Amino acid sequence: MSENETRRRFLATAGALGTALVAGCAETGSTDGADGGMNDGTNETGMDDGMEGVTDPADAPRATIDRFSEAAGMLMVRNEENDLPGPDEPIDFDQAPFLTRGLGPGGEPVSYYNFDVQPTEPAPIYVLSREGEDVPVAEQLNIVDVVPGDEGYNDFWHVHEVTVPADYEANTATSVQDLMDADYDITGTDVVKNCPIVPEGSTASKRAGDGETNLIDGWYDGEVVSYFLFEEAPLTVTDGSVPVSPIYVTFNTNPGMDGGGPQSGFMTEMGIDRTHNVVATLPGDDGYSPLWSVSVYDNADFDAVSDLESAMAATLLEAGTATVNCPIVAVGRESRTTGGSM
Repeated sequence: MSENETRRRFLATAGALGTALVAGCAETGSTDGADGGMNDGTNETGMDDGMEGVTDPADAPRATIDRFSEAAGMLMVRNEENDLPGPDEPIDFDQAPFLTRGLGPGGEPVSYYNFDVQPTEPAPIYVLSREGEDVPVAEQLNIVDVVPGDEGYNDFWHVHEVTVPADYEANTATSVQDLMDADYDITGTDVVKNCPIVPEGSTASKRAGDGETNLIDGWYDGEVVSYFLFEEAPLTVTDGSVPVSPIYVTFNTNPGMDGGGPQSGFMTEMGIDRTHNVVATLPGDDGYSPLWSVSVYDNADFDAVSDLESAMAATLLEAGTATVNCPIVAVGRESRTTGGSM
């Protein structure tokens, strides 16, 4: 293998990076990095000869984001009947069908967002740090190579560390192709972050604990994207996959019947919007993951289901039918929703 090929390869590592790098999707700080030497192939400003210079994110174009196109959505696909937001329209995730009230393993009330079906294989996100430093480059946006609707997109991101020259200027690189052309070292970590890419102006104001609710900007092929960050529990990649946890759900009409399954909406208690969807784990529990493996139980058992034990005793119609991104944002208290349920 040539030296260049060795430099380009993704170096898998079992250990996490330093605390700041482990944040992965979080915005970086504003302190300047240290000065130092240059890698071969860079000019005196610290950028690769093939790059065009620093790009101010405020002046850069924004990528078009549509989570509800046929290419991007599975459970939530826009049509004439559901009035889901169009491309680049801000999404209010604090209302139905995006916020669901269910039950925890002990029957405690929980609330979670619904970001639709996601695969178990995470997509890479690239975090840049200068040689000799263990913190991200200040003001450099993280870089992704896919957005909703692209093949390989996932709300769950596998954090990769990119080592850039000591005199690298923030936002010189704005695409994965820039990183490849510059021949930077790229090291895969074991860290996974839940960062759904959404249209600018979208809101999701609830978090378990004290997590930040603001949107974070990143780069995608020279364009700016925005994403949320959910950190109610640490996640690590396992055998190349995002960990999953079970959830048991039931619908107004059972799957297999005319109009049945997700299109009929979750069954809820009379007069209120609480489902009897039961999650097997909570943030802080061993095995918790916001990527849920969905099993569907017979809606005839709805009234009998009040916790994990009763959900597991219900008549199971489908097991492991999908994996959905539903980060828990409240435990033991109610989060009211508005609008219809899905």
